[in-house]
Amino acid sequence: MKIFETHTHYEDRAFDADRDEMIKKGREAGVDCFVNVGSDLETSRKSIEIARKYGVYAAVGVHPENASDFDENVLAEIEKLAKNPEVIAIGEIGLDYHWEDECPREKQKPAFTSQLSLAAKLDKAIIIHSRDAAEDTFEILKKFAKKMSEEGKTLRLVMHCYGYSPELAKEYVKLGAYIGVGGVLTFKNAKKLRESVLVVPRDRVVLETDSPYMSPEPERGTRNDPSKLRYVAEKLSELWDCTAEEAAEICYQNSLRLFGL
Repeated sequence: MKIFETHTHYEDRAFDADRDEMIKKGREAGVDCFVNVGSDLETSRKSIEIARKYGVYAAVGVHPENASDFDENVLAEIEKLAKNPEVIAIGEIGLDYHWEDECPREKQKPAFTSQLSLAAKLDKAIIIHSRDAAEDTFEILKKFAKKMSEEGKTLRLVMHCYGYSPELAKEYVKLGAYIGVGGVLTFKNAKKLRESVLVVPRDRVVLETDSPYMSPEPERGTRNDPSKLRYVAEKLSELWDCTAEEAAEICYQNSLRLFGL
């Protein structure tokens, strides 16, 4: 099985003791390519370091939880980092109203739209984080997609860890989005995500872990790592009525298109 992991956080402290071993374990499980995703300046820099060391890819950006510190200087630094050859996406960026007590939406929105504009300027894919902010996220992306279309540009983005309705998933796909699917797909209470996977075209689904978070069944509650994506591919194959290898290959090709590789 050959797997493209579109969203991992190997820079996380959870991997400090055994990062090399875990990346080797992932490769032995078929994960021959991954994107390490930043969430602030520090983790974005670390993501580039990881991408260089292991011959893979990085994404740089400021997560909505960290948007309180976002300003023009931070944006300029993200732009500088994004020009490194290992960087294929801006992310993860977006809106997270679950944490708006720590970072109000008035701070999150301009950080989000500024980084969207940066992605368009640099022709990078975009990794979207959206939690408890369905309406605002969609409206911002709808306007952004319209502007991109008017400028003759191709929109390439993924809804990371998709958690909204199947109906909204179809609307995102109409904008040109991909749907990121991870360990949640294996959870018993993941009815909406499974329905979403069934209603969107198969060429719009990509695999991700968000490791070290959200391990799939049967290892839920443990530290996640990309080697566990085989469980997600297996669940996806059940829904699509194909083999796990076929499901992984479909998602692999989708990932190449998403990131322009």
